[in-house]
Amino acid sequence: MELKPIRTRKDYQSALAEAERLWDAPAKSAEADRLDVLTLLIEQYERQHTPITDPDPIDFLCHVMESRELTRKDLEPYIGPRGRVSDILNRIRPLTLEMIRRLAEGLKLPAEVLIRPYPLRREVEELEAA
Repeated sequence: MELKPIRTRKDYQSALAEAERLWDAPAKSAEADRLDVLTLLIEQYERQHTPITDPDPIDFLCHVMESRELTRKDLEPYIGPRGRVSDILNRIRPLTLEMIRRLAEGLKLPAEVLIRPYPLRREVEELEAA
């Protein structure tokens, strides 16, 4: 495969196949150099054509809880009493700026994800009723 900008889906598929073929190339070889350049081209194409959006803050928080095996009680120091944790996770009330700060600092979570707007349950119910 000739190295050139990836402009189409077909070019992208060919580049992926070539990268897979070169994956086990010995370090500092011409094939390894080719793989490095190819991965840069693939990254650029993916960034333009398949951007990854930030997750919904509550879905993200639930994922963190599951992956770190945290319970709702583990969130109390960051969010508040049990009822408030429940309200947040059930989308009854929104995360406050202070909660976001404590979650970001205490659990090392990206504040830029937690601060994103998200629908509360009543807003979802209103949309479904309309």
